[in-house]
Amino acid sequence: MTVADTHRAIDAVWRIESARIIAGLARILRDVGLAEELAQDALVAALEQWPASGIPDNPGAWLMAVAKHRAIDRLRRSKLFEQKQGELARELQSRQEKAVADFETAIDDDIGDDLLRLIFTACHPVLSPEGRVALTLRLLGGLNTEEIARAFLVPEPTVAQRIVRAKRALADARIPFEVPRGSERAARLSSVLEVIYLVFNEGYTATAGDDWLRPALCEDALRLGRILAELTPKEPEVHGLVALMEIQASRSRARVGSAGEPILLMDQDRSRWDQLLIRRGLAALDRAEKLAAARGPYTVQAAIAACHARARTPAETDWPRIVSLYEALAQLTPSPIVELNRAVAIAMAFGPAAGLEVIDNLASEPSLIAYHLFPSVRGDFLFRLGRFPDAQAEFERAASLTRNARESELLLGRARACAQAQMRSGSP
Repeated sequence: MTVADTHRAIDAVWRIESARIIAGLARILRDVGLAEELAQDALVAALEQWPASGIPDNPGAWLMAVAKHRAIDRLRRSKLFEQKQGELARELQSRQEKAVADFETAIDDDIGDDLLRLIFTACHPVLSPEGRVALTLRLLGGLNTEEIARAFLVPEPTVAQRIVRAKRALADARIPFEVPRGSERAARLSSVLEVIYLVFNEGYTATAGDDWLRPALCEDALRLGRILAELTPKEPEVHGLVALMEIQASRSRARVGSAGEPILLMDQDRSRWDQLLIRRGLAALDRAEKLAAARGPYTVQAAIAACHARARTPAETDWPRIVSLYEALAQLTPSPIVELNRAVAIAMAFGPAAGLEVIDNLASEPSLIAYHLFPSVRGDFLFRLGRFPDAQAEFERAASLTRNARESELLLGRARACAQAQMRSGSP
């Protein structure tokens, strides 16, 4: 195996094992920043040793062992060792072993609980949304600073600062490394789900750059969602979010053409939709609905996605049901974006004039003024009504507002189609 092959193998192992290692260390050290630093030390050791010695039979265990030894050395070199000796003894309910032996035993226990603690800590509401996303991808996704910066098209120093500030905020606020209980758990779970879905959405429809999709981010979010679903099997909204992501991800291959151009939902070749992901998503939706007396917002959105997944052709889509589901979503999480999506469903179910009436009532909403999908949707309604010059103006405005190059090309193409339709109609 070449050095390059070894480095690729190390990278793959790190993506899989890093969260488990950091979580195990953080439970004992009660310091996420220090836990990550020691895990990184183990990664450096692998980069130094594996090219010469070869990849171990169990690379994850090798990294964990090195991380444990580094942690023990750190404890021995600091006053923290004496403090942790008592804490470890109480935690393991055993005062017969030395603290180092306790540490080695404790680090391997309760891996599932440790990961859950790490998720809740990285997504703590005390952090900014940007900080939560960056820290989650770093600690749980195994991404380095450069990869996170590239994924979100921001400068690498900006991401580095977000991560540093997030770790400092957790330390300054003395956030405990634990899974919260009661009402606090519900509030924190909402933050966790929000972060995972933010990561997924950035991969599913990139807000900026030259690519319409960033599949790696979708995969990271799906992996985190599936882990969370395994760790919290009785939380319906966790399964609702997983269902939503599975079904949306099933369309990925059909959402771009051969040149990377976007293909909208109604124009997609549905034979390219991933049926395995659809089945997984529908199963997760069924589980979410059985667990809850009433659907939560992620479960409602998953039910909307399921309407598309079950339709073999665009014409078979149950648009009246989608309208009713958006009305339910508006009751749960009222927002101009939900209303905009409801207008689309109304236009599909009852005609573009009905949709235009709804959307025109949103024109003064401050949050939609610079939102490119508002003029894009309005342009679509106007085009279907034969108001081609007005539609062209809306598509051109939408193209000027988006920061995604692929989306801009799509919108400008639709503007040109309006001009061509106007010429064919012979209207002034």
